[in-house]
Amino acid sequence: MRIISGKWRGIRLQAPTNLPVRPTTDQAKEALFNILINSFDFDGLKILDLFSGTGNMSYEFASRGCTDITCVDKHLNCVRFIKETFQKLKFENANLIVDDVFKFLKLEQTTYDIIFADPPYDMPRIAEIADLVMEQGILNTAGVLVIEHASLQNISNGKGYQETRTYGSTSFSFFKLLA
Repeated sequence: MRIISGKWRGIRLQAPTNLPVRPTTDQAKEALFNILINSFDFDGLKILDLFSGTGNMSYEFASRGCTDITCVDKHLNCVRFIKETFQKLKFENANLIVDDVFKFLKLEQTTYDIIFADPPYDMPRIAEIADLVMEQGILNTAGVLVIEHASLQNISNGKGYQETRTYGSTSFSFFKLLA
């Protein structure tokens, strides 16, 4: 895995093989950031990375200038790897949480500009993520929730659904607060 843009562009990271992850491909990641760059100036944004895994997306956000990143994953070894990587990159504004994402969302009260979720593709409750985010009111007014999922999966029934973009076997569904 590599960081594709920003101040750490080109840095390659090697996650331990024992992590239960499926990192977002560089092609899909680049497509997603090309979409986001049209709506956001990343400097100073508050990011919530759910099902963080290797931290792949968090490093991209940090590399592009986001200054406040919260990573949530239930696997301790994933969170340890993210912590070690952020230390190597000398990024100090990461809040790392070991927790079940659904439990975390039910209690969270902080608001975020971008919420990114990359749950396991076979998780049956993926659409619930959007519902919980919207019910908890943790997405800023101009913010966006992006859920990565398998292209064959349809999660357009989630609250605040806007659109889905597909890149091979990966899709990103976008959700916003309803006016």
